[in-house]
Amino acid sequence: MVDIGPYSNYRLTARIELANKPGMFARVAAVLAEEGANLGAVDIVSATKTRMVRDVTFDVKNESHGHAVLARLKTVPDIVVLSVSDRVFLLHLGGKIRVQGTVPITTRNVLSMVYTPGVGRVSQAIAQDKSNVYAFTSKSNSVAVVTDGSAVLGLGNLGPEAALPVMEGKAMLFKELAGIDAWPICLNTNDPDEIVRIVQGIAPGFGAINLEDIAAPRCFEIEQRLKHSMDIPVMHDDQHGTAVVILAALTNALKVTGKKLPAVRVVVNGLGAAGTACCRMLLAAGVSHLIGCDREGIILSGDANRLRAKRDHLDECYTHHQPLGTLRDALNGADVFIGLSVGNVLTANDLDVMAPDRIVFAMANPDPEVSPELATSHCRIFATGRSDYPNQINNALAFPGIFRGALDVRACDINEAMKLATAHAIAETIPVDLLSEDYIIPSLFDKEVVPRVARAVAAAACATGVARRRPASHDQSSAAA
Repeated sequence: MVDIGPYSNYRLTARIELANKPGMFARVAAVLAEEGANLGAVDIVSATKTRMVRDVTFDVKNESHGHAVLARLKTVPDIVVLSVSDRVFLLHLGGKIRVQGTVPITTRNVLSMVYTPGVGRVSQAIAQDKSNVYAFTSKSNSVAVVTDGSAVLGLGNLGPEAALPVMEGKAMLFKELAGIDAWPICLNTNDPDEIVRIVQGIAPGFGAINLEDIAAPRCFEIEQRLKHSMDIPVMHDDQHGTAVVILAALTNALKVTGKKLPAVRVVVNGLGAAGTACCRMLLAAGVSHLIGCDREGIILSGDANRLRAKRDHLDECYTHHQPLGTLRDALNGADVFIGLSVGNVLTANDLDVMAPDRIVFAMANPDPEVSPELATSHCRIFATGRSDYPNQINNALAFPGIFRGALDVRACDINEAMKLATAHAIAETIPVDLLSEDYIIPSLFDKEVVPRVARAVAAAACATGVARRRPASHDQSSAAA
């Protein structure tokens, strides 16, 4: 049988009707085994003397594999496939989020306060002092999750409608992990000017803006223009959330190997939104030896001080048309490989040219840059973006706490100091004596992460002058924890 695992994203339940006689279900089980599907739960729905209806749950490798298994089942005599359900689609039926009031409207008196005429007094108070909007509305705890659907997960330009379930999932993470109300805003335009104007137009209703799944290079321009034109935090999570968690994981990996950040040689492969932000973050953290690669090979290398000075405009340092070598050339003697590109660009043998005690972060999804099954024996520490291997580097470890901390102090920006503080807070969640090759990054479900990050972000915001109030003990970050 194919080793698909107990938490497959391709789990199907087929309702089948079969003749009620000995050996019939054995035929079903045999077909599943022959087709490489993993049999799970089996439930009897109904039965008569001649027919029986069962719900049969099984895991498959992917959608095409599922279609093949079902097609084979339909060829078995005395078996009828009545219906098929996919648990992922069932979970999304009707959407995954909803609006719910904080006060039940049970009497006419309550109605007159939450709406007209009572609400008019609140509106007048805000008109006289706009800062009152934070006290008397949901703005203080609301984030707009904005996308144009041009870079949905790793699937490409699927459009705003197809991006909506992803944005709903992001909103769920905001609420569950940090107590923040997030709202999916899916825009039917890829024009940077229009996106900037729309976000500026909706900004009064939100305390912060999370840009999501917007393709490079326009994501850089959109973020910068919004940051410069608005007085609420703006962050493109695909860039900075990923970079922050990579730095946190690298910080702990270096503790395990006994190496120091300024001394290690780092190779980053894939210089899109996440890769460029990762390079900037590493330079800000103190990396002195950095090589950046893309399809052409080595296109970013040189004096660290020069690169550090160009952090905000790192693309000016790229030499797309004059590559300085291949990816394998870059790996020669490297201590760290960070992949933010595509799957299977390296073999396990390619890793052998790296320095001893090598650290490999292969982040491409669903297939990492190098096969985990082969790579783990060729490196000291291995991490991916997947949940089915140890050391999952997931940007969900960063963004809930970053926005929680920024909202708690009404920050007007999310700056570099706040992002560096986030990386250190995530890394320090794991005590040094518990670190190991398979445990360099905390779990997404570690309840210490969000409050630690929120406190660190709030402190950095205050220290750098972007906070408009001091953190209070009754902030929602404490309640969320």
